[in-house]
Amino acid sequence: MKPEPKTLIVDDSKAILSMMKNMLTEYGIKDITKAINGQVAVEEFEAALQSGTPFSLVFLDIVMPVMDGQEALKKMRAIESQAGITGDGKATIIMATSLNSTSDMMDAIIEGDCSDYLIKPFDPEDLLGMLVKYDFVDRAALEA
Repeated sequence: MKPEPKTLIVDDSKAILSMMKNMLTEYGIKDITKAINGQVAVEEFEAALQSGTPFSLVFLDIVMPVMDGQEALKKMRAIESQAGITGDGKATIIMATSLNSTSDMMDAIIEGDCSDYLIKPFDPEDLLGMLVKYDFVDRAALEA
């Protein structure tokens, strides 16, 4: 089990940001930063890395104003690369989109090096499944 993740949630919808934060908090994740677009997210991501407390988990919406999720993902991976972070040291970045377009998801996975994806609207069980899959939450401990 990994230590509690420092988490960044990125979405242009304040309602979705609040919903995600509430769900994550219910699963025991409390160190959460919210960003309203990709540009703010990249700034937060870089600042956290420079301060020595990098994000280990990022939920990144694809369709956003200012800077979309695809561009933000590429910039985040470039920041990690420039810092010499590779392999298991990289943040788990889960793309979230309301689009049902498999091509957008494939671009994010293949070209952008995202870890996984969720299709919105997703239910709490989908989110929990991702947290368990990447070892951020112990399902048995939650159910105890």
